[in-house]
Amino acid sequence: MYTTALFGVSDPHSKGEGERDIHVGLDIGGAAGMPVHCFADGTVHSLGYNPEPGDYGYVIVTQHELGGRRVWALHGHLSAESIKGKECGQRVIGGDWLCSTGAEAENGGWPPHIHFQLSFQEPETHDMPGVVSISQRSDALARYPDPRGVLGPLYPGDGLFTAECAAGGSKLRRATD
Repeated sequence: MYTTALFGVSDPHSKGEGERDIHVGLDIGGAAGMPVHCFADGTVHSLGYNPEPGDYGYVIVTQHELGGRRVWALHGHLSAESIKGKECGQRVIGGDWLCSTGAEAENGGWPPHIHFQLSFQEPETHDMPGVVSISQRSDALARYPDPRGVLGPLYPGDGLFTAECAAGGSKLRRATD
């Protein structure tokens, strides 16, 4: 699926543990310029541009407190316009426009979509691995919670998370818990 050197054994995110081919975020397709709204109140943690072909392109990472736990959300494959006027520490409001999907020429070379990923570990920069190797899978499952916990059901009746989460609640809890 991933054909660039960015996902190969020599990439720093691979840490010599094999090719990265397990996607740990959630991709939501849409036309270039599709608005993306903040899922909850928080702050801008970091932002930037990853220029490597196949990378995120423009990125915003936000920080949130959910159920007493700090979580970071990466929004990748954005338009250049998305980071204009934003700065680290800036407050973001749930439901407000945060960014827009970027065209292929600015989003790492992908068809327009947003890569949305949560992390329980604070990223050092505006980057975090959105794809891991099989040997990194168990660590990634502990570090990067399923983003559907904050986005809610993606299709009718998916039943994966509680109605509380689907309604924008702050608990990251599976319906079976």
